[in-house]
Amino acid sequence: MSNSFAPTWGTDRQARYFANYGPIMSNIEDVKSFLASETGLATVSTTQADGRVLSSVVNCGVINHPVHGQPCVALVSRGSAARVGHVRRGSHVTVSARRGWNWVAATGPADLIGPHNLPDNYDADQLRLLLREIYQAAGGTHDDYDEYDRAMVEDGRIAVLVAADRILGNHPQS
Repeated sequence: MSNSFAPTWGTDRQARYFANYGPIMSNIEDVKSFLASETGLATVSTTQADGRVLSSVVNCGVINHPVHGQPCVALVSRGSAARVGHVRRGSHVTVSARRGWNWVAATGPADLIGPHNLPDNYDADQLRLLLREIYQAAGGTHDDYDEYDRAMVEDGRIAVLVAADRILGNHPQS
């Protein structure tokens, strides 16, 4: 049986994906390069209390977690977003991105750092810098970071930091 729908990729590893119909395991550095290859645009999914999945499109990137230093997938969210409530309730988060025929998905528990849930020894200025770091890791630039900071406070923005316990994809790896 032919895989006529499959693109021509040129590496043995990519060809094995279609031959075996199974995803290729990745690591967090692969996720970082993959997200940075465009705009960081990805779909984020959480589980609602009734078991349904809620998905939306976000910009994200990979940074080192500000508390324990491990790499994580990070995004900035409104504090009032439903996904934040799902994370507070214990939902894992899946972030998935597609670039052409290639894709990557990272799933795991998430930490929230925001104005109403700062870690010990963490202050509002550190949160301000964290939100900037995430924005920049997702490919964002701004002409006036003071204005960006004001908007983040006004919108009640919060950092969502996903510990990527499971990473899958079919993209070329480093």
